Amino acid sequence: MSISTIVTLVIVVALIFYVISIYNKLVALKNRFQNAFAQIEVQLKRRYDLIPNLVETAKGYMAHERETLEAVIAARNSALSVLKSAAANPGNADAMQSLAGAENALAGALGRLNVVMEAYPDLKANQNMMQLSEELISTENKVAFSRQAFNDSVTEYNSYRQSFPPVVFANLFGHSTDAKLLEFEDRAAIQQAPKVSF
Repeated sequence: MSISTIVTLVIVVALIFYVISIYNKLVALKNRFQNAFAQIEVQLKRRYDLIPNLVETAKGYMAHERETLEAVIAARNSALSVLKSAAANPGNADAMQSLAGAENALAGALGRLNVVMEAYPDLKANQNMMQLSEELISTENKVAFSRQAFNDSVTEYNSYRQSFPPVVFANLFGHSTDAKLLEFEDRAAIQQAPKVSF
């Protein structure tokens, strides 16, 4: 074999290994943001599980505020349903937008509940309510950290997918669209967890 044939063969083999490394990195980054979404899912489910307990504790004190309590439960059920569909495809832009909308609606319902509960000092002093409140605040903080990790992973995936030369191969490898960040309409909601005090 001639030197030029050997050099050509080495270049071709090097290119093949380089393309394989691009594929592997795209897969790894996609798996990372999907795992990050799974962490959000765990924390949101925990929060959704706390809400019925919160409402049950409040029912005894707030018998005539039934509409507010029902709105919180309806928002929670809607958010849980949207979370399940978003978990099936965490890179989907529509799924992330729907989840953000459902979370905004739930935060609004919890905010209205908080305002109503201010009129019930006995409820605010209830030991179960205080414990649920602490757990809810802790979970909100975990959701915020998980959301930040997810958005960081999505940004890293999108940046790599859009860079050259991976952008040349991304479509061939089934990475044709960017993953969507989990953003909320109220930018302040991203920076701090909703405040729920009882």
